[in-house]
Amino acid sequence: MTDSIMSKAATMEIPINSNGDTGTLPEDDSLEQAAKLQWSLDEKVGSSRGTRLIDKQKGRQKKTDLQQVMVSGPNLNETSIVSGGYGGTAEGIIPTSSIKGPNMHHSSSSSSMTAEEITRGVAVEKLETMKKWGLNTYKCTKQMISERFGRGSRTVDLELEAQIEVLRDTKRKYENVLRLARALTNHFYNMVQTQHALGDTFADLSQKSPELRDEFGYNAETQKLLCKNGETLLGAINFFVSSINTLVNKTMEDTLMTIKMYENARLEFDAYRSDLEELSMGPRDAVAMARIDAAQQQYQVHKEKYERLRSDVTIKLKFLEENKVKVMHKQLLLFHNAISAYFAGNQQQLEQTLKQFNIKLRPPGADKPSWLEEQ
Repeated sequence: MTDSIMSKAATMEIPINSNGDTGTLPEDDSLEQAAKLQWSLDEKVGSSRGTRLIDKQKGRQKKTDLQQVMVSGPNLNETSIVSGGYGGTAEGIIPTSSIKGPNMHHSSSSSSMTAEEITRGVAVEKLETMKKWGLNTYKCTKQMISERFGRGSRTVDLELEAQIEVLRDTKRKYENVLRLARALTNHFYNMVQTQHALGDTFADLSQKSPELRDEFGYNAETQKLLCKNGETLLGAINFFVSSINTLVNKTMEDTLMTIKMYENARLEFDAYRSDLEELSMGPRDAVAMARIDAAQQQYQVHKEKYERLRSDVTIKLKFLEENKVKVMHKQLLLFHNAISAYFAGNQQQLEQTLKQFNIKLRPPGADKPSWLEEQ
């Protein structure tokens, strides 16, 4: 457009006089307008170039600002997505932290780390338990060997030790009584079964031998009566055996278990007491004093345990003796009365003895299963 205007201005007519000289030109409005137009175009071109330069500088500045925002901008997890138009309520705000993305991998890794920490904690706890058990076993074994070879001292309660020894001897004797009573029960049961079979045989022969019917009949009745009294006596003996078995294998055994725990506590107490005495005889530096304090604490703990179990053993021995006297008084009276009445042939006294001790006999064949149960 500028070139066309310039060409138009250059081709405009210039008046020439008769000599060939240019005369005084009259003012031409079109030339002046062309000059003004040229000046305005130059000004616009310059301003447009400046504007482009400024725009380029602004674009470079925006690019630099955008890079800074990308590097040091806010965390996307802390931003929010706003739904709705401008000026909307806060109900449309959705925290981006609730949107599952790469955080799923972070949460799974944190959960796996937590499980690993729990497993490590359990392993450390087991290791500490094994360490304490090993140290305690070492000390107790050392104390036991020292006592056996006469090098170490042991805590002795003479009165309690005598009572424990009496209990063990009593248990051995009662076990022998229990063994003999069971043997008597088995033998007497076999005798009763033999009498029952003999009575049936005599009754059968009384029917098949008319000439000896009365004799076989008397013997059959006698064997049946002996069999009935024998079953009554068996009920009394079985009750005696059951009571002795409970006394020996439950009551006495429970007391002996407490005594065993007491003896283990005594061994631990002496082991930690000897350890404390050895440390007390050594140097008195800071490390040794810390060990002495720890040993003193362990000694106090095992001392309290030893005294508590010693008290439990004393109480159980006392109650066991009272219970033993009460039970054996009843069972020995039952055994004596039942045996005396049986061999005296006093059926009424034998039955009265069972009623006195609340013994109920099982009917014959009660131990055998019914035909329906056998099916």
